[in-house]
Amino acid sequence: MRIVVTGGSGFIGSNFLRFMIEKYPEYGFVNIDKLTYSGNKENLFDLENKENYQFFQEDICDRKAIGNILKEGDVLVNFAAESHVDNSILNPGIFIQTNVLGTQSLLDTAREKKAKLFIQISTDEVYGSLGFDQESSSEDHLLVPSSPYSASKAAAELLCVACMKTFNQPIIITRSSNNFGPYQFPEKVIPLFVTNLLKDKKVPLYGEGKNVRDWIYVQDNCEAIDFIIHKGNVGEIYNIGGSNELQNIELTKEILKQMGKDESHIEHVEDRLGHDLRYSVNTKKIEDLGWKPRFDFQGALAESIEWYKNNESWWGPLKNTPNRRTS
Repeated sequence: MRIVVTGGSGFIGSNFLRFMIEKYPEYGFVNIDKLTYSGNKENLFDLENKENYQFFQEDICDRKAIGNILKEGDVLVNFAAESHVDNSILNPGIFIQTNVLGTQSLLDTAREKKAKLFIQISTDEVYGSLGFDQESSSEDHLLVPSSPYSASKAAAELLCVACMKTFNQPIIITRSSNNFGPYQFPEKVIPLFVTNLLKDKKVPLYGEGKNVRDWIYVQDNCEAIDFIIHKGNVGEIYNIGGSNELQNIELTKEILKQMGKDESHIEHVEDRLGHDLRYSVNTKKIEDLGWKPRFDFQGALAESIEWYKNNESWWGPLKNTPNRRTS
């Protein structure tokens, strides 16, 4: 099998490639990444000499370039995306370009090249905000995105659904909850808070921190995507969650506790525009198929904190990227 990964130098993509290359040495793997600010070639420096790994620096919107790489029978896993909500509020156009037009370009090329399977990596944010008393979102719930980011991901999904119905294109969509783990760009909340605390800086908590997110260790998500490639049903959508719903204030206190810091390190900042109250996904569909998360949240968080402690050479330069919420 040959697996082509777009956005493979980003956070989840690089973890996925590392996991898959170790598990399937007999497979071929191709990484296509434009290497924008959150795509970091160093994430996979240790794989560069692997015989079954290739890297191409290309834009997913460039159909000719992607067409020269894709082959008949490939599995294409699309991680490539602009993904930070705050940035989408400031500049929505970039998100439409990459997340919508880029996905359309990949769908067209995959169909022309007769790819065996197209996996669209989406997000629980497409469901929009849930109340505290509402049931978790199932795959058949309405999509009510709140931000330009989640709207662009929902639009990409609808393009996938249209290609399934119009062209009978073999596609599976995954919607995962909030990932965390090694190699996550330090604009995201867990690495942002951890790296700030390592520098004895305060952590910027939106509002009162009452917003709820479900957290999944990135390794669990990678294993779920692997499971879906091999055992998922074409034409389906699968929620992937960790069953770790926490208010942001609870998450913050757990990070402080594990890092030996007190609550004086919390700085309450103005809330995000349109900040969704709660995300929660029902994972019965994929669990009935045979997958469940393996990692304990507290243990996985401790492992992640330890990784950032030991890899300042990786995240230190990234904290200085301009125009990012990293302090």
